Amino acid sequence: MLQKVITLANFKGGVGKSTSAASIGACLAMKGYKTLLVDLDGQSNLTLYYILHAESLETSIYDALIHGETLPIFNVKPNLDIVPSSLEMASAEIAMSNMLAREQQLTRILEPVKKQYDFVLIDCPPSLGIVTTNAFLAADQILVPMTPELLPLKGMRMLDSFVESLKVVKPSVCLDGVFITRFNHRKLNKVVAEALKERYASITCSTVIRENIALAEAAGSGNSIFEYEPNSNGAQDYLALTEEIVHKIV
Repeated sequence: MLQKVITLANFKGGVGKSTSAASIGACLAMKGYKTLLVDLDGQSNLTLYYILHAESLETSIYDALIHGETLPIFNVKPNLDIVPSSLEMASAEIAMSNMLAREQQLTRILEPVKKQYDFVLIDCPPSLGIVTTNAFLAADQILVPMTPELLPLKGMRMLDSFVESLKVVKPSVCLDGVFITRFNHRKLNKVVAEALKERYASITCSTVIRENIALAEAAGSGNSIFEYEPNSNGAQDYLALTEEIVHKIV
């Protein structure tokens, strides 16, 4: 097994982190890779992608992180499991503030289970706090989904600084890839895409995720984009992106 942990992160919300985690995870599972999704966001968007009545679940990632309970893992598709989030994760930053070695808590709880999987995909909250720090330090690869707009592009510098600050704890941590979501052919999108490629040439993925209503619709269906609308731009783009990611890792 590959046993690769990939964190998807951006401190800005609405850039497609959860959709990307759900779609890349589903594509990996379809290709035969045993995949685990980990939802760290209190909004639970990734969880709700595959578990439609998540509010009825009795445990979540919060219980494992904060109370040391067994990591709750649910099978949602062939080769695809998920560790759900809950509203309680909104208070995780405060709850973890006094914990010893709090930056490594996620690394510790994933260690016993990650060897069962080829890929573990971690979906982060839209912030750069202790929860995201945990996700970065647990990762073998960090990927940044980004909409082609000026503010997210400027925000990449903040991510760079954040990652640099973590090198004291884990010298190997770095941003390994950035890819554009919700791309259309408006002039601003093209300008930002070109600027991203110039500034982050070595890590910018060649695949872009085009703006596609089917991606939003699939999120409330309990199905991946590959089941909901397999011929859509969204399905084609995430298939290409997943193949690009696997090729770089393998």
